Amino acid sequence: MLGQFTSRWPAFARYNYWLALLSGALLPLAFAPFHFFLMAFISPAILFALLQGPELSNDPWRALKVGFVFGLGLFGVGVSWVFVAIYGFGQSGLPMAILLTLMFVSLLSSIPALLGYCAVKLIHRWQPGPGLLLLILLPCLWVLFEWLRGWLFTGFPWLSLGYSQIDTPLSGLAPVLGVYGISLACVVMAGALVYLFQTNKQTRNRALVIVLPLVFIVWLGAWTLGQMQWTQASGESLKVSLVQGNQPQLRKWDTEKVQQRLDVYAGASMSRMEQSDLIVWPENSVTAFYHQLEDSYFARLEEEAVKSSTEIVLGLPVLHEDGRHYFTSMMSLTSRQFYHKHHLVPFGEFIPLEGLFRGIIGFFDLPMSAFSSGPKVQPPLSVLGQKAAATVCYEDVFGNEVIRALPEATLLINGSNNAWYGDSLAPHQHLQISRMRTIETGRPLLRATTNGISAIVDHQGELLATSPQFETYVLDGEIQPMSGSTLFVRWGNYPVILLALFGLAVVAFVSLRNSRVTTL
Repeated sequence: MLGQFTSRWPAFARYNYWLALLSGALLPLAFAPFHFFLMAFISPAILFALLQGPELSNDPWRALKVGFVFGLGLFGVGVSWVFVAIYGFGQSGLPMAILLTLMFVSLLSSIPALLGYCAVKLIHRWQPGPGLLLLILLPCLWVLFEWLRGWLFTGFPWLSLGYSQIDTPLSGLAPVLGVYGISLACVVMAGALVYLFQTNKQTRNRALVIVLPLVFIVWLGAWTLGQMQWTQASGESLKVSLVQGNQPQLRKWDTEKVQQRLDVYAGASMSRMEQSDLIVWPENSVTAFYHQLEDSYFARLEEEAVKSSTEIVLGLPVLHEDGRHYFTSMMSLTSRQFYHKHHLVPFGEFIPLEGLFRGIIGFFDLPMSAFSSGPKVQPPLSVLGQKAAATVCYEDVFGNEVIRALPEATLLINGSNNAWYGDSLAPHQHLQISRMRTIETGRPLLRATTNGISAIVDHQGELLATSPQFETYVLDGEIQPMSGSTLFVRWGNYPVILLALFGLAVVAFVSLRNSRVTTL
């Protein structure tokens, strides 16, 4: 094991930071578009090995720095697309874009830094054996800190480890424990790798007796859960079309471009009304307020939709009745029912401490960057006798928020704008995240994006159809609405968080009991 190598070869300890940086930088390979899922076990295993090595096990501050460097590698590579948004579309110069990206990556890296610090503190305090340390303590800490990142500072659960297993049997845990339950399984596998690697001839048989049954139970249990039917068909299947307008991001809110955008989306929809039951447009595909088009554009479009018995769900800004606040919303055309986005993106859709940041950097003064948050709980959209849980773009990375509209909703609709991120990792990673929501909820998903990747996903996370990127395109397909509740829909993230806390309590109890026995 790496920890043993540091004691046999003291000079090796000098490479702790480089190993942490490299292992973190390689972890994004586990996610889309690479899908090298084994890296989700290997990369955390290296970090776990470093944290229990003699150079770190008695030095929590050094462990904090190792965790921070691991985070720099992970987020520096994995969310490098933030730089594309700031520099390519955010009206910021190269030095400022680099600085803002580094600040963002450093903030995210503070979470694995705290993980390293707390892990070494608890190792020093409890002195757990290798089995308790690697198979329970470190995995439980990882999941708790991953969950912490999912809500702290409004939350950024991107690159949660469980997403990497969307196409493996471990995805079967999603309907029960959600994505964090899959993350827990991944880091248990990582701990098992270290546990086996550090054994010698005398202890290897004992380690195998512990690790092999555990690995078998985790994988078999996940596969078994994945074979279960958690939900059932609700009504007839729907023929659907997703309109991908591929309009330029930099000119999106220019008034002279509004009519062109309206024509693109209306024309594409008219061509599908005879064959589709439901047509979905992306986030803010309409770049004018609802009240400005209510009696003209929308009235004519609705008339044609009613004739064809077609529903259109589209994204647009909606001005509040007070005339000052406005929402980014999804609207069901024929019922004129709205969903107003609740979970806004800081510095993109609203500016924290607005009086301080406005006017300093161009990125903080983008048009339409002062949206208001919609209500926390909103009814699903009525769509052709079905109910749709609508989310706008980034919202669907929060599984515990998606389930607020369930079990009433029978399908998921997400309107996104991925044009901010160009030809980067972001659209692929976001689609992978969206697919996880379908497995957690047992609901199909219609995901319409501005320039790709639009997708039709069934209730088991399988991609039924996807669009090419950077093309004006209409994606056609068919979905089956589903009803019923998975265990995740009922309980959300509570079971996996309680499980992780219980794991820490077990380690504390056993370790402290053993220390008393040794003292006596």
